[in-house]
Amino acid sequence: MTIRPRRSVLYMPGSNTRALEKARGLDADGVILDLEDAVAPDAKAEARERIVEAIAAGGYGSREVVVRINALDSEWGADDIAALAAVALDAILVPKVDDGPAVEKASRALDRAGVAPSVGLWAMMETPRAVLNAQAIAETRAHTRLVAWVMGTNDLAKETTARLTPGRPAMTAWLSTCVIAARAHGLAILDGVYNDIADEAGFRAECAQARDFGFDGKTLIHPGQLGPCNEIFAPSAEEVALARTIVAAFALPENRGKGVIRVDGRMVELLHAEMARRTVAVAEAIAGRGTGAS
Repeated sequence: MTIRPRRSVLYMPGSNTRALEKARGLDADGVILDLEDAVAPDAKAEARERIVEAIAAGGYGSREVVVRINALDSEWGADDIAALAAVALDAILVPKVDDGPAVEKASRALDRAGVAPSVGLWAMMETPRAVLNAQAIAETRAHTRLVAWVMGTNDLAKETTARLTPGRPAMTAWLSTCVIAARAHGLAILDGVYNDIADEAGFRAECAQARDFGFDGKTLIHPGQLGPCNEIFAPSAEEVALARTIVAAFALPENRGKGVIRVDGRMVELLHAEMARRTVAVAEAIAGRGTGAS
């Protein structure tokens, strides 16, 4: 089972050279080098050059390197993609994806620009239409480069006038809708950002909520959020130990072929063994990422 950890994915403004350099030493599973919201219109071209230079220089180790481009129908989107075709990165994040045809258009744009086939397409789920079309957007996974979604909770709040209050009651249905659609079609999915970087308790609570909803991880806006995020989205030592026990128990000769066995006084089914194998795979992937982080 191949797992790529995406517990913590940190936005870094493409216009900030120091931030692009600092990202090489941070304990993030991934970085999103941003050309959209974090960059002023008159700084777009320069930010694009800085990001291309930073990626070409390398040094990001095992961190997943993603670039959020400007919207395809903006004056910068096509140039963003053309520039990124020249460097090795993991994915391109497209904003304002409203429906399936938008994903197909973005995927074709990457193909036409000569972006390497190994580069995946990530999509922002940040509009009411995107949530309403979650199933149709997810279905494009079968014939496009789409591999992951990123929730844009700030934009959803803006577009709907819903308030981002503790526990996010106004958004739980939207978040769950996107998680179930993503899982139905094999997509990774990341929760949106938490805005109050000084409120660690609130941030931890929202990370735990996202983990329990089934998100792979969370997008972040400050390096100080990395530690709590990595901790909460990783399986605990106790969970990993139990998972290894379950996997080992099902592997015993006397248990092979059985659908239900007893482990430490509890009845465990094959579905629990599958869940346990995934927990072990996640833990091993996290440990492996740590060896190549810098």
